[in-house]
Amino acid sequence: MAEKKEEKIEIPEKFKDLVEKIEKMTVLDLAELVKILEKKFGVSAAPTVVAQTPAAAVSPVEEKTSFNALLKEVGAKKIEVIKVVRDITGKGLKEAKDLVDAADKEPQTIKEDVKKEEAEEIKKKLEAAGAKVELK
Repeated sequence: MAEKKEEKIEIPEKFKDLVEKIEKMTVLDLAELVKILEKKFGVSAAPTVVAQTPAAAVSPVEEKTSFNALLKEVGAKKIEVIKVVRDITGKGLKEAKDLVDAADKEPQTIKEDVKKEEAEEIKKKLEAAGAKVELK
């Protein structure tokens, strides 16, 4: 077996007394200290698994919780799309028709700040009616 060489670590002067105190502690005391530090600073000493992509290692991506449903294209079944828009928004026939008509020129917001599940359901209903929808 090859001997394991102990790497010499240069300890900055400002930490020397702290490191010396830690070296003298028992394993149980060290475990207790780690738990206290984790609670005090809201961190974890447990090793973390880092994704292989560098971007994930730099900043974890928070999953989006609020979405806007945008009607991008109406498609061939305009009347069906209007019915679905009325159902989703609770708007009257004229307001829903105006919104669908405006989507021919530029994307229109159908519903704002909805949870992922509701946004997916809105998208599914509108796409079933022949429209193209984008969730942002």
